[in-house]
Amino acid sequence: MLQRAFFTTALLAATVSVCSAGTITKGVWSPTSCGAEPAVPAVNQTTVDGYNKSVKTINEWQQKIGTYSACMVKEANEDNASIAKAANERQAKLQALTEKVHADTDAAKAKLDAK
Repeated sequence: MLQRAFFTTALLAATVSVCSAGTITKGVWSPTSCGAEPAVPAVNQTTVDGYNKSVKTINEWQQKIGTYSACMVKEANEDNASIAKAANERQAKLQALTEKVHADTDAAKAKLDAK
């Protein structure tokens, strides 16, 4: 029974690791498949031409940041779902084990009381 519980836990952990999208380092979650967060461009205020070029760069950045943000939200939602699923499955397993131990204890007590 203990070996099966260990195998189930190991399999569940492997499944969660494979499906997990982001990483947590020192308590900070980060997406892993969205690439680097686009760097914020600066506004060039020196000349009109410089300003116009920086506005073009900012517009391109806004598209990149939108794509990055959508990817990040998708990964976060996938991780949240994986964590909730794993926790619910683990909780159900622990509840089943608790109920089995109680049933075994009650059966043993009844057997001993019958003697």
